[in-house]
Amino acid sequence: MWYAIEGYDGTGVLERRLAARPAHVARLIALRDEGRLLLAGPCPAIDAEDPGPAGFSGSIIVAEFDSLEAARAWAELDPYMEAGVYQRIDVRPFKPTLP
Repeated sequence: MWYAIEGYDGTGVLERRLAARPAHVARLIALRDEGRLLLAGPCPAIDAEDPGPAGFSGSIIVAEFDSLEAARAWAELDPYMEAGVYQRIDVRPFKPTLP
């Protein structure tokens, strides 16, 4: 089943986010290569494609896991969690409809 994972950045974490990004993206590439990633990307903190020093408010990932527990376990091991970028993560079932 598909699950939406939303990570919410803490305050003043842009440097930590940038440092942890290669490891974070590597995990997403692994999901993609397994055919389990629907989409992933950051949410700019301001209305701009490149938010510069404003940074990001968080990220959204939609990926396939065997269970909600497996999705939560995967999310808890995200490098952004370990680096203190995310202050919290929400994980819930997702049903793709369009396109």
